[in-house]
Amino acid sequence: MVNGALILVLARGQSLSDGGAEQPGMAEAIPQTTTAAATGPSVRAPLAAAIAISAFTLGVATFELAMADWPSGFVLLAVVPLMALVFCGCALWSATLLLRIRNGGAKFVLPFLIYALTLAILIYAPLHKIALQQNFDWHREDRERIVARVEAGELKPNVSTNKSLIALGDRAPHVSAGGNDIVVDETDEGTYVLFLTSRGLKHYFTGFLRVPPDGDPKKFFEFEDKPPSQLVRYDKDWYFVAN
Repeated sequence: MVNGALILVLARGQSLSDGGAEQPGMAEAIPQTTTAAATGPSVRAPLAAAIAISAFTLGVATFELAMADWPSGFVLLAVVPLMALVFCGCALWSATLLLRIRNGGAKFVLPFLIYALTLAILIYAPLHKIALQQNFDWHREDRERIVARVEAGELKPNVSTNKSLIALGDRAPHVSAGGNDIVVDETDEGTYVLFLTSRGLKHYFTGFLRVPPDGDPKKFFEFEDKPPSQLVRYDKDWYFVAN
């Protein structure tokens, strides 16, 4: 009896001298719990959504001018309102993530910051002016060559329903919206050539107007009844106009 009790005490002492080898399970459980707590909730999905939606929104806002032609204009009537609705809804949803900063960390502010930065760009950055300048620079050489052909008499109005319209066709460089048609006005002082950037309802249009040397863009025949609503000089003899 005594020997049995003595053996039991010695066995326990040996266990303690080995550094508590009887408790490996507890030692292993502690790091696992710590790792799970350190990982915490993820913000990857909201962050990825914020980047994708913001990039798409800025893309549409920047290249809206290029998509204003038919039939892309019809698409914009659906895309722009839907885009605005999705952007506003997701931006408001990202604001609710701010409530998780205390428990989840400062990373939950990132989606909201992305939406806020995108909104600031949409409001203050001149995206439309950037798109117009890009359009003007990219197509200027082709448009200059077409103007030279018009002035030389190589290109003449070829649309039976409109004596001022020249259909360039699909083989020519695409330099004008609305089917790659240009509008010409031959006057005593020279030839006016209009390259459209958009065509809307009720004969609304915008475009780059090439005027004769020292010509007045307001004398273009489309502005006989009403002066242009927009008139911006881009270079010598080149103006952006809208009726």
